[in-house]
Parts: sequence; C-alpha cells; structure tokens
Amino acid sequence: MKCEIIIDSNCEEKVVIYAREAHELVCQIKRLAEEDRIELVGYREKEIIKLNPCDVCCVTVIRGKVYAICKKEQLQLKERLYAVEGRLPDWFVKINQSCIANMKQIERFDASVSGTLKVYFKNGYTDYVSRRQLKVIKERMRI
Repeated sequence: MKCEIIIDSNCEEKVVIYAREAHELVCQIKRLAEEDRIELVGYREKEIIKLNPCDVCCVTVIRGKVYAICKKEQLQLKERLYAVEGRLPDWFVKINQSCIANMKQIERFDASVSGTLKVYFKNGYTDYVSRRQLKVIKERMRI
C-alpha cells in the first residue's frame, strides 16, 4: 500500500484512503483517524476533564446520571446515554439498556448457570450483558 503525507498549515486535516476493497488495515487506519476527533467531557465536582475514549472502560447510567467509568475513577457526563453512544468509536458496544462497553477494556466474560453473561472490565468494574444484546456482542467479539 502506498502512503503519501502532505503537510500544509492552511488546509483542513483530512484522511483519504483509496483501496480496492475494505480490509482490516483500511478499517484500522479509519479508526485511528477518527479516534482523535472524539472528545468526551467529564465532570468531577467542580473540575472539567477532557476524556480520551481509549481511557474509558464503559459509559453507564447510575442512579439516573450518566457516568464514564475510567481506569481509576468515575466521571459524570452531562449528555444523555444515547447521545454519547452516537459519538463513540465503533469499538464501543451497547451491552444492556444502561451501559455501553469499550471492547478493548473487557477482560473476560463469565457465563452463569441461569444464562446471564457477566462482563469483567480491566479496571475491576462489572456489569451484565442483556439477552437482547447477546447476539450483537457475540458477533462483535467474534465469539
């Protein structure tokens, strides 16, 4: 694959990919290019913190408020869950009605006898996959 980079301070930054077919490398380049544009703003008491989606394990609703569960802390978001979901990169997947998980931050799944699937994140946070989302999760995780 040929690569050409043109540095021009007067131009808007844009990535253009010419490919014969969409394969994994093209998808990875697209993700990298889009990753930098996505910004989440979290709130900790009176502080405003800019979040990188890579650092977020999941976005969830706790007692009616939307939180970004990060590696070391929970930060409140001022947006609704569906609005955040529309802006997140494609490696985030909805696992239940109130949680959107970062697939890169999932450590493991645990299937119980009752048929529920528990998700363990790398930071220790846990949640459950709803039966409604189970098929989508299996497809996205290639299980």
